[in-house]
Amino acid sequence: MHRRVGPAFRVVRKMAASGAEPQVLVQYLVLRKDLSQAPFSWPAGALVAQACHAATAALHTHRDHPHTAAYLQELGRMRKVVLEAPDETTLKELAKTLQQKNIDHMLWLEQPENIATCIALRPYPKEEVGQYLKKFRLFK
Repeated sequence: MHRRVGPAFRVVRKMAASGAEPQVLVQYLVLRKDLSQAPFSWPAGALVAQACHAATAALHTHRDHPHTAAYLQELGRMRKVVLEAPDETTLKELAKTLQQKNIDHMLWLEQPENIATCIALRPYPKEEVGQYLKKFRLFK
């Protein structure tokens, strides 16, 4: 199957051809750490599913954004960073901050319980959103 090359991808390719560093696009995810611990004790597969749901929803919701289009052009070079939030309250506070700062994201709510489990940002240049995520550690 042949894909049409979009304007966002042409800009990134043009930057690389001119010797300029192309932007590194990263999709950040923030997953609740407490879900893996008692009293929840969700298995690893359930946590991975929450991150996948959030990431897919964020990409779909923001599919027309040039950064998302460029990110999806080279599937083998996708970069994701998974961070941890200690609990639901912290995750919801982050969602509120991201909304106030007009940072595109998806807060995934597991149904039917309506439990906030993960936030996924649309792809962003690495340096553009890091300041809002510094307090979160890499998920282990």
